[in-house]
This record gives sequence, C-alpha cells and structure tokens, in this order.
Amino acid sequence: MAITYNNLYLDIRQQLRSSGVEAATLEARELVCFGTGKSREELQRDGSLYASPELERRVRDLVERHLRGEPVAYLIGEWEFYGLPLDISPAVLIPRPDTEVLAEQAIGYLRTLESCRVLDLCAGSGCVGLAVAAQVSRSRVVLGELSEEALKICRQNIRRNSLSGRVVPIRTDARERPDRSLGEFDCIVSNPPYIPTADLADLEESVRDYEPRLALDGGADGLVFYRLISELWREVLRPGGRLYFEVGIGQADAVLRIMRVQGFGEIQVVKDLHGIPRVVFGTLYGEV
Repeated sequence: MAITYNNLYLDIRQQLRSSGVEAATLEARELVCFGTGKSREELQRDGSLYASPELERRVRDLVERHLRGEPVAYLIGEWEFYGLPLDISPAVLIPRPDTEVLAEQAIGYLRTLESCRVLDLCAGSGCVGLAVAAQVSRSRVVLGELSEEALKICRQNIRRNSLSGRVVPIRTDARERPDRSLGEFDCIVSNPPYIPTADLADLEESVRDYEPRLALDGGADGLVFYRLISELWREVLRPGGRLYFEVGIGQADAVLRIMRVQGFGEIQVVKDLHGIPRVVFGTLYGEV
C-alpha cells in the first residue's frame, strides 16, 4: 500500500522510538530526507504526497542498517555542528553536542582579541576549528590532523562552509614535537583521543564498531594526548595564550594537574549541559 511522506516519517519515528532511540525525531527526519532525496523544507512541503515504493524501500533499508548499529551520520554522510553543515565519513568522529561546549568556550575568549591564530589539534572533521572561524571573523585557523582520510574531510568542510580564505588543513601528529615553521598561535583547541585502551571494547556498538579507533584510543589511562600536547605543543603557543581541551568523564582533575605541571595557570573546568566536567583550559605562563 502506498504511503505519504509524512506517514513514512511518522512510521520511522515510531519504529526508532520503540527501539529505544532517544533522538528518534531528529534521526527519522534525517533518514527520510536522505532516503527520498528531499531537503527538510521539501519533506514538509510534500508531506501529503505519496512516496514511490522504491523510495520507501530505500528509507526502510537505511533504518534497518541504523538499528543494527550504523550511525545516522555515516549513513547520510553529513552532520551539523554549531550551526555548520559538515561532511562526515567513517574516517572521523561524529561531532557531538558535548564538543560544542569546547567550541563555545574558545569562541568566547577569541572574540576578545583583535586578531588571532588558532590551532585545532586532532581536528577530525575540523568541526571545532571551523566553528571558531565561522564565529570569529578576525581568526586564522589551522586544522592539524594525522589521518589523510580525515584531512580529506577537513578540506571538503572548509570548501562547503566557504572558509578557504581563513582555514588551512595540515598533516601533523599531536604526539610529536611541532615544526617551528608553524609559527605561534594565540589559542590551541583539542578534542584528542581520550578513551583508555582497555575500555574500547566496552563502548557502545555504534561507536566501537564504526567510529575510527585512531580518534578514540587515548592510551593505557586515556591521558597520553593530554600529556604530550601540554608538553610539546606549548612551544608554538605564545606566552599568555590559551590551551583548551575537551575531556572524558572523570578526567578533568587529572588534565588540570597535567597542565599545571607544564606551566599553565588560571586553569578552569567547564561543565557540559549534563553537569559533567567537559572542558579544561588554561593560560600559558613562563617556563616549566
């Protein structure tokens, strides 16, 4: 029996809700839009029209793949972060609302500066650095990422958001000492891998089986990248500049101590919308 676009959407939403999907409304809309080739506006406009059997079948196939664990962002190849549309692939982490706290904190600080150079280290899709560039018109941003496939996504997202004039992607390893040719930065932001290696097997299936291990594995205690970035990358941070980290649950105090040992002061911890300490940042002062 033929089904209207609106009823198809409602049917998918109910199916997702029955399966325990919290964001059923958002995910149903994105899957139906992608599966039918319609924008959100077109889906609303054409809600009373009938979808072809082929389109309905395509949508339902996508839903089945999602219910088997495949994330919506990878199925549709895009996601939104801080109001920006971003290309997404299995080479990068899916941007999450918690990471918007990191972007928001850095943006608030950078807006107080006349001009600024910003490094987004372990950039992934480039979401944080691109949000900074979009919101702070006087900023120049470098997206530092090790994975070539992730850098490809960075380049796509730079073009997609018309930021080619102020954002540059570079291949770099956050675990190694930076090349001084990079120059100095007023701010470094980083959402590094922070899952302890032993905990990777216990992650949700949609994360463990689909998101890149390179972007998840933070070493034995989950703190390897915080130590190395605080120690090595302070060399390209100007005196008085700030370092912003996203941290995992229960890691804020340890990261604060790591930064303090490396000469950072005025260290603050910021909670996310769930009251979980999510961002740690500090100002670089003097020598260690």
